[in-house]
Amino acid sequence: MEKNTASFKPTLGLLDATMVVAGSMIGSGIFIVSADITRNVGSAGWLIVVWLLTGFMTLTAALSYGELSAMFPKAGGQYVYLKESYNKLTGFLYGWSFFAVIQTGTIAAVGVAFCKFAAYFFPALEMNDTDVLWTVGPIKIYWAQLVAIGTIVLLTFINTRGVESGKWIQTIFTVTKLAALFGLIVFGFLLGAKAEIWNANWAQPFNLSKMTQGISNDGSVAGLITPIMGAGALGAIAAAMVGSIFSSDAWNNVTFIAGEIKNPQRNIGLSLFLGTLTVTLIYVAANLMYTSVMPMGEIAFSKSDRVAVTASNLIFGEIGTYLIAALIMVSTFGCNNGLILAGARVYYTMAQDGLFFKPAGKLNKHAVPAWALWAQCVVASLLCLSGKYGDLLDMVSFIVVIFYVLTIAGIFILRRKRPDMPRPYKAVGYPILPAIYMLMGISFCTLLILYKPEFTWPGLIITLLGIPLYYVAVAGNKK
Repeated sequence: MEKNTASFKPTLGLLDATMVVAGSMIGSGIFIVSADITRNVGSAGWLIVVWLLTGFMTLTAALSYGELSAMFPKAGGQYVYLKESYNKLTGFLYGWSFFAVIQTGTIAAVGVAFCKFAAYFFPALEMNDTDVLWTVGPIKIYWAQLVAIGTIVLLTFINTRGVESGKWIQTIFTVTKLAALFGLIVFGFLLGAKAEIWNANWAQPFNLSKMTQGISNDGSVAGLITPIMGAGALGAIAAAMVGSIFSSDAWNNVTFIAGEIKNPQRNIGLSLFLGTLTVTLIYVAANLMYTSVMPMGEIAFSKSDRVAVTASNLIFGEIGTYLIAALIMVSTFGCNNGLILAGARVYYTMAQDGLFFKPAGKLNKHAVPAWALWAQCVVASLLCLSGKYGDLLDMVSFIVVIFYVLTIAGIFILRRKRPDMPRPYKAVGYPILPAIYMLMGISFCTLLILYKPEFTWPGLIITLLGIPLYYVAVAGNKK
């Protein structure tokens, strides 16, 4: 057997790292989830507030992670931070959840989203009951799932050829979708905005209410509004934020590839800030554009929740459907490249610690963890076939935020445990901003437990299943 002597090569600059942050964040969520958010909060003001709250949390977390990334500028990112702040078990529970559903489920969901919008050009990719290829028990197999797996396999193969290959795909596709999103927003305000729609949407912007679908007297889609009062308001906001948090997640992927970034102490923290700020501004602007083009009822009840498709039709006419479909295909393809590239580095580092399959801890001749990439590909592909990735992702926002809170709490712990450790970059606004994030994150998770338990217990079960697996791994290392 050939001895593996390869090591990670620091070839990614600040622009590349920023493109990983922004490109991994922007998938299909911004084009879809505003419908569900609007149904939960029922007004333009609260729609924007939900995105602003999520943006504030994301930016605050990113600024805080800068300190940790500068302290531990090596592959593995959040797994390493949790392990160093607490213990190996905590790090493993994150890594296990990451492998079982957080990263792989996101890859599956983004891959199928790519195919759903490709169906506008290739109708065979529709996922209607009439388009089922095979049925295996309760599982239905569609062409879209198979094509989604094909894109995941293709991107995995490209990334096994070296980080340079993945870098160029990430940069090109991210720049393209940022430019296209910016163009959609600008043309939306210039061509699609109507003063009467804007004024109606913003007449009572902060009337919090639940929207259910109805039809107005003129036959158009309308929202039947049920006011939300008292403590129920907090539950409604938390439920609405599930979609925005999912759409803003994966910003931390750049920390997983720290070993391949030039001057990581500087560039990781800076790329986190630049990438999350850019995406936050675009997300808020896109939702302001939606409220200028469509009544709240149309946002809430766009066909299949495809808010951006409805908006694009109003802006550009019939061709708008195809323009937005092409944009989402570019967006999701580039997003999955970033997710695939970064995720495997977590399993590599876990394997180096003896907490994952040993082959995952080796680099190929191109200095990338090829075995870990293919293992991730297999799990994501199985989730594609299961059809359960969407359900799982709805349920892991709770777990994702818990791990973010624990990681940011680690800044406080490490300042006490290792006060003399070099910190080339320190968390902005410490201790106030990190503490605010922790308070907001804990509040979000508590409200979900109280008002939306179906979003919490499945993710907890998946995470807790990692405890016996951890002790099995530890026992195996002692043999």
